[in-house]
Amino acid sequence: MKADIRVALVGNPNTGKSTLFNALTGLNQKIGNFPGVTVDKKVGYCQLPDGRNAEIIDLPGTYSLYPKSRDESIVFSVLAEKETELTPDLVVVILDATNLKRNLLLYTQVADLKIPVIVALNMIDLANKAGVIIDTDLLAQKLGVPVVQVSARKLQGIKELKDTISFANKFALQQDSIDINALAPGLISAISKEVKTDNPYFALQLAHQHETLKFLSPAESERIEELEKQHSFHSQKAQAAETIARYNYINDVLYDTVKTPVTAQDESHSNKIDKILTHKIFGFVIFMGILLFMFQSIFAWSQYPQGLIEDAFVWVQGALRGVLPAGPLTSLLIDGVVAGLSGVLVFIPQIAILFAFISILEDTGYMSRVTFMMDKIMRKVGLNGKSVVPLIGGFACAVPSIMSTRTIENWKDRMITIMVTPLVACSARLPVYTLLISLVVPSRNVWWIFNLQGLALTGMYVLSLVSAVIVAWVMKFILKSRERGYFIMELPVYRMPRWNNVAFSMYERAKTFVLEAGKVIIAVSVILWVLSSYGPGDRFKNIDAKYSQPQYAKSMNPDSLTRVISTEKLENSYAGVLGHTIEPVIRPLGFDWKIGIALITSFAAREVFVGTMATIYSVDGDADRIDSVQQKMRNAKRPDGSPVFTLGVAFSLMMFYAFAMQCASTIAVVYRETKDWRWPAVQFAYMTLLAYGAAFLVYHLLK
Repeated sequence: MKADIRVALVGNPNTGKSTLFNALTGLNQKIGNFPGVTVDKKVGYCQLPDGRNAEIIDLPGTYSLYPKSRDESIVFSVLAEKETELTPDLVVVILDATNLKRNLLLYTQVADLKIPVIVALNMIDLANKAGVIIDTDLLAQKLGVPVVQVSARKLQGIKELKDTISFANKFALQQDSIDINALAPGLISAISKEVKTDNPYFALQLAHQHETLKFLSPAESERIEELEKQHSFHSQKAQAAETIARYNYINDVLYDTVKTPVTAQDESHSNKIDKILTHKIFGFVIFMGILLFMFQSIFAWSQYPQGLIEDAFVWVQGALRGVLPAGPLTSLLIDGVVAGLSGVLVFIPQIAILFAFISILEDTGYMSRVTFMMDKIMRKVGLNGKSVVPLIGGFACAVPSIMSTRTIENWKDRMITIMVTPLVACSARLPVYTLLISLVVPSRNVWWIFNLQGLALTGMYVLSLVSAVIVAWVMKFILKSRERGYFIMELPVYRMPRWNNVAFSMYERAKTFVLEAGKVIIAVSVILWVLSSYGPGDRFKNIDAKYSQPQYAKSMNPDSLTRVISTEKLENSYAGVLGHTIEPVIRPLGFDWKIGIALITSFAAREVFVGTMATIYSVDGDADRIDSVQQKMRNAKRPDGSPVFTLGVAFSLMMFYAFAMQCASTIAVVYRETKDWRWPAVQFAYMTLLAYGAAFLVYHLLK
């Protein structure tokens, strides 16, 4: 889409910048990467009241133009570099109306770059509720820029903001905040002449950041370095002096424009709640209680809708067998496509419930408290407090969690976080865990309120976090770095979750699971059906000839004969040959050749295991008996008549899936983030060894 004006959104984290971006652009947005880096670039489009199209760029959240991470360094690069495809015509600085003093620091820095600016006072409804009175007209007059009151969550003020963007001045009219030249007079003048700029703050920022700015040539960077030495420039001292000067200016502005009631200055409700939820003992007890409630709910609340989905697929398979003629195409449709599809759709209720909980925890502000509480533990194992965000996010999916490690400044902390995040139990493992737990763990309550299956699932998730922490501690001694990590995070005020956002998150995540995982699962199911339904050479013909002899028809009833023929054909199929090939390696774990097939196919994605089981036991089963995959696995027998899925085998399998790197997408994103195939190779190797060892140990303890 061709844009008539380009607008950059800039703001601190937790100011509602992304919410405002969504309100302005709706669904008309796309995600890519900023040129030359792996930082996500969110770009959207909206139509202005005057008919023009505006391109909206959502820049990463930052507290200052002095970057502490790769994400934050993007902000100054985009604002400062001229005549590129990202250079904004206008900047909208989003300020949290309940915390203007902190937010205005970034505004003054952006304003001093002399780009046309609009201020969006977001969360104005919360400020009004707290009794904070802001004289918007006087604030606009003192700053010299338009100020618009908005509430992005409630879609209030969006039309007014679009109107203001339409009529924004093409020239920067904002008032000067501080005397920039006084911070480093000789140096600023020298750099201004060197790079031919008339903006003193741009010249000062070059002095601070020239080593990391890609739009400067090596010769220009070296020349700036020489000028710094000539003028004895000390970057940290200059930043400190600038910050003090800016806050003096901010205090003067706020003194006349913002009135805060005495009651609002007292201890806030959030602080009172934090005394309990972030308590050094009770905080962890509450967190464990919330996790336990989550996983109990996943089992309890999903049972009924899952039962409906299972019954629907059993009915569909039975109906299709009744109306379609027997043959390979019918078998492909029922035992390949439909069986594989059932393995995907049956877990939608659990996936939706999991993501509903995660969305609520993030929306209320509690997830930030968990990060804060875990900081001390993370430091003891050699990680940064910011590592908790990817680790907690790993409950949903390792891919975006690994991408979120970009906010970790310390190289060693970031690499360790990347290496251990896939150990955290993601939503792809949930179908495997719930299927296997439901097979061997009875669905009964203990102590009246706890369900045994829910406790088992909680245990698997806690194990994943503990194992990630232990492996991180080991890697602390393997990876060497002189950098020191630090943790800075703002705790947002507690808010009611946005229920439409929770519903949207449930829908989006469930849809992504069905479309992304579903495509892989169904494709693998069809391939597996082919591999399971055909064999090398004349093996199938010989089996048919063998069982067509009269003695078999006399000694066995038709159902038993059909089952024996199906089982022998599966064992001699291409899939059976493959399973038998790896069986000697996996037999010590309690796995047979059929489970071996599932292990191979699920290297594409963990959740393929369920679809593979559905397909294998559909091909292997009696054509006249249509059971759910769970029932077929429960009835599965070894050649000696003993059940396949005993307590030892089920927990051995769960241990293997808990630790094994069975996700092609995660391997790809680790390479993308590290730019070196050695990291995903090492990760794959250590996780496979860990998975084998844990599965071996558990099987021999429980068999």
